Amino acid sequence: MEQQTTAWNDFIHSLSNFVDWGNDALWTLLVPLLLLVGIFFTFSTHFAQVRLFIQSIREIAAGRKDPTDPHGITPFQAFVTGVASRVGVGNIAGVALAISQGGPGAVFWMWVTALIGMGSAFAESSLAQLFKIRDHENGRFRGGPAYYIQYGLKQRWLGIIFALALILCFGFVFNAVQANTIAAATAKAWNWKPEYVGIALCVFTLPIIFGGIRRVALIAEGIVPIMALIYLLMALYIVFSNFSLVPGVFELIFKEAFNFEAAAGGVLGAIFSQAMLLGIKRGLFSNEAGMGSAPNVAAAADVKHPASQGLIQMLGVFFDTFVVCSCTAFIILLSGPSNAQETGVNITQTAIINHVGAWGGDFLAVVIFLFAFSSIIGNYAYAESNVNFIKDNPVIMTVFRLLVVAMVYFGSVNSMPLVWNMADLSMALMSIINLVAIILLCPFVFIILKDYQQQLKQGVHTPIFSLDNYPTLQKLLGRDIW
Repeated sequence: MEQQTTAWNDFIHSLSNFVDWGNDALWTLLVPLLLLVGIFFTFSTHFAQVRLFIQSIREIAAGRKDPTDPHGITPFQAFVTGVASRVGVGNIAGVALAISQGGPGAVFWMWVTALIGMGSAFAESSLAQLFKIRDHENGRFRGGPAYYIQYGLKQRWLGIIFALALILCFGFVFNAVQANTIAAATAKAWNWKPEYVGIALCVFTLPIIFGGIRRVALIAEGIVPIMALIYLLMALYIVFSNFSLVPGVFELIFKEAFNFEAAAGGVLGAIFSQAMLLGIKRGLFSNEAGMGSAPNVAAAADVKHPASQGLIQMLGVFFDTFVVCSCTAFIILLSGPSNAQETGVNITQTAIINHVGAWGGDFLAVVIFLFAFSSIIGNYAYAESNVNFIKDNPVIMTVFRLLVVAMVYFGSVNSMPLVWNMADLSMALMSIINLVAIILLCPFVFIILKDYQQQLKQGVHTPIFSLDNYPTLQKLLGRDIW
């Protein structure tokens, strides 16, 4: 027995070393790649994220292409489902980690990353709409990077690799991490046992995910606005209570953003300061722009033009970083210096308690539950589309859903440093594949954007995409959708 234990420990140690090596290699490539792709789409679309920002808000209420179709989800449901997965514990713990390790200047680089990332978000979600397919058994739309890699690049094998990486990352590991965060927060606030919390989460999750993506969208439509409103109200209360300190916080953020004395270390240390690197990493983890996750639910929306959902998901990046992450940053920075011994979510928790009193700990536990649970169902929506891509089989889907629920319970009762690192590895892999794909497919992005803008110039308030104007695309895509 002792020999078996030793052998298992050696295996885990070797696996950890391999995962760490893989993360160092892939993230060294991924960080500059994400920035370069975001900059490319920002300039090639002539700053569409700025020029069309107001139009992106209008698109949320534009309605479906076919209002009588009961299968597709609305543009707003696609928006909130995407936000549900983006907005999670990273917006609370991730921002706190960036500030504690990189200083207040990291917040500025999170904003910069989100601004250029909105260009990548527009590109990937527009492509997801263009190359989406209809499931003829249930009439629902499916799409995402795996689909536009297969149908746009004609590389199904690469689409399968992407799909497997996303399923591992979002379907299993990230949901376990979110459940673990809920269990930890409720244990600290109310001494709830993780086992009971895990069972409760499984009971809540099971009927939602067995209802499929439409039920996921309906639940997200209810949870996300409430979640956002609660957190925004708390942040606004704290900001206005300390209004005289706000200019000083802005000054500190901008001053520290360009402090290059603290190098990031490692391979990237020669290029980025600590504030820059941590701001970029935390921003990318939080808003997921270019990572290939949000396009999976963007494709499920029934919209009149592919660019419509691209603009809507672009707005999701803005909301995640400029609104929610900024709320966390100001809550922390307005509370003064934090305890050096605290990390992650505890920094935010202490800051709220300093502002409003002891009940702030209970408040944050509720917020974390809303954030993390909405992320669980949003992550599931991403993974469901990719399971269908690999094999559209009801038995496989049922097994997958049961495994998701099992991972929710597993995450509630276990700590998972190795599993989290494996999630980083799978996320880096899917991100690199997606970024290369959207660069290769950029001519389609430009066609979509040009068509959309021409209709706006002609006075069309809600542009409609028609393949009749593009015979080449018609041969490539067929007539099933557009």
